[in-house]
Parts: sequence; C-alpha cells; structure tokens
Amino acid sequence: MTKVLLIGATGMAGQEIYQAATKAGLAVTAQVRHADKARELFGTGVTVLEQDALTLSKDELANFDVVVNAFSTSPAEADNHQKLAEHLVHRLGGDQRLLVILGAGSLLDGADDHLVVDDIKKTPGADAWIAIPEGQKKELDYLRTLSGIDWVGISPSYTFKPGPASDQMLVGNDHLLRNDAGESYTTAGTMAKAMVAEILHPAHHRECFTVANS
Repeated sequence: MTKVLLIGATGMAGQEIYQAATKAGLAVTAQVRHADKARELFGTGVTVLEQDALTLSKDELANFDVVVNAFSTSPAEADNHQKLAEHLVHRLGGDQRLLVILGAGSLLDGADDHLVVDDIKKTPGADAWIAIPEGQKKELDYLRTLSGIDWVGISPSYTFKPGPASDQMLVGNDHLLRNDAGESYTTAGTMAKAMVAEILHPAHHRECFTVANS
C-alpha cells in the first residue's frame, strides 16, 4: 500500500485530498499543527503527525512513498512556500515523490503568453495578498532547477474554491484553462481528484500541469 504524507491536511484542498486518497485505498498520514482539528474533520481513526511542516526530519519523511504538499499560509509568510519546498527537497530520497499544489499565477495566458500573476496584480485590493501567488511562482521556479527528485506541481485555474470534483476534468500543461462557458475555476474536489490520480498512476515527472472544472 502506498504511504502518503499529506501536508496541510486540514486546509481547503487538504481535506478533499485526504478523503479522496483514503477512499482510493492509500495509507494517508495527516500532517497538521493541531491534531484535534484533524480528528474532528476525519474521525478518531486518522493517523496524525502533529508538528510544523518546516520541522519534518529526514527520518520522518523516510516513512513515506509520496509527500503531498497542500500547504497554505498568510501573505506575510508567503516565502514559506519556497522555504518548505527547499526543506522537503533536502530531506527526501530519490525514490520518493513530491506532489505540490501550486497557484494559477505561474500559468500563461493570452496571445502574448503573459503570466497570470500579472493579471492577478491588477485585481482591486490585490496588494493585500499578492505575495501568495508570487511566493508560489518562486516555489515553482525553484522546483524547476532540480534534477535529483521526482516532483510534480499541480496548478488550479484562476479561481480556486471549495466544492466537489468535476465529472469531467479539464487538464492542461502550463496555460490557463477555461471551460465552454468561459469560466476558469478549479474546486478543491477536482484538485483532489487530479492529485490522487497522479499518485495512483504517475504521468508527470519534474514538471507541472493544471486542472480545471468543465
């Protein structure tokens, strides 16, 4: 049975990934800061690793085949996206996989293939939280420099929100996706569906892809 460490298990995406992964028969350990919250969400049978993700040791990580990074943070600590990626990379072995939820900001859009983060910056009030998509872009830039670890990044579409998985998931490479109605959004359930599929049937290695609701 594939052993999965889910970082950020009690977050919006993490909750959906936990449910989808356990339903698929994966052995999931929920990394959280507060074990009580995980037990409230997932039941008393949940396997919990209660600590700060930035303190995970090489020995602790060695117990898992796959590490899923669904970490989220505040704009003031957005640099922790890259810091956590570096922390994990330096402690994972070459036979382990690292799957990371990225942001839409690193995707390309338009006839000029501009970065979506440039559009996000134009959103009213974006100054208060733009550090998050910028931090996730830096995280991807860092991952792309690596050659010794099997990492995969998955980006949502422009809007990432709660909700169940789409029956038919749209999948792309590095360009922003839109459905037939012109909408560009990804629900947490769809992200979980994509994440679990990638764990069960690895199709990407040292690259990123994006998913959206149809």
